Amino acid sequence: MDLKLAGKTALITGGSKGIGRATAEIFAAEGCNVVIVARSAETLAAAKSAIAQKSNVRVDAVAADLSDSRNVDRLAQDFPDIDILVNNAGAIPGGSLLNIDEATWRKAWDLKVFGYVNMCRAFYGLMKARGSGVIVNVVGNAADTHDPEYICGVAGNASLTAFTQSLGCVSARDGIRVMALSPGPVETDRLVTLMKRKAKDRTGSEDNWKDLFKPLPFQRGAHAEEIGAAIAFLASPHSGYTSGSVVTIDGGLSARAGAF
Repeated sequence: MDLKLAGKTALITGGSKGIGRATAEIFAAEGCNVVIVARSAETLAAAKSAIAQKSNVRVDAVAADLSDSRNVDRLAQDFPDIDILVNNAGAIPGGSLLNIDEATWRKAWDLKVFGYVNMCRAFYGLMKARGSGVIVNVVGNAADTHDPEYICGVAGNASLTAFTQSLGCVSARDGIRVMALSPGPVETDRLVTLMKRKAKDRTGSEDNWKDLFKPLPFQRGAHAEEIGAAIAFLASPHSGYTSGSVVTIDGGLSARAGAF
């Protein structure tokens, strides 16, 4: 399917690996210029090279810590003509309430929660001035599963879900679509880290973390490419009446209302 994204420009945060990189690769394959943003210049360089080799589009890479709002402002100044914003940066640590101290909690939210809010604020205004734009916030199904062993992420994702719905229910009047993509466990390096933390919380050792995949739908996490393809579709004109929605892709995990 031609997603009719050729010639558009998409900015993807957390774009050097995992869901972000997979999303950038799919946008590029559709003829969309991409800007990938992440904290590590090294992983960004590798991602930029790989994407550029596969696609005949412009690929920009920006190393920036989006927990600092000054970096958000610079991005908006340097790339004012972004058509599609995909907020994906952030790695909220696993752990129960008694295992997550205030400093860790605040640091995680500065990047993911406030990072998303600041990015939306910065680019929404630019999109409004043009009368068009799309924002996709990659949130997470923890907002629905209420996993007490991922309590910082549960609260953060729930906040971003409500934020996205609040913004997306009125954005149509400005010609902008805003929605959230809420994946369940995705097979990335980050998932392994979370699984090890969960195993340690439950058993005192992280050695048996692979056993935690067994209760998952299809006994696996989602592939990053599956999530990226959904993001690209939501951002495309084929999904032109979608705004204020939260699309969950977790194999039915949240529908059965159970944390794994």
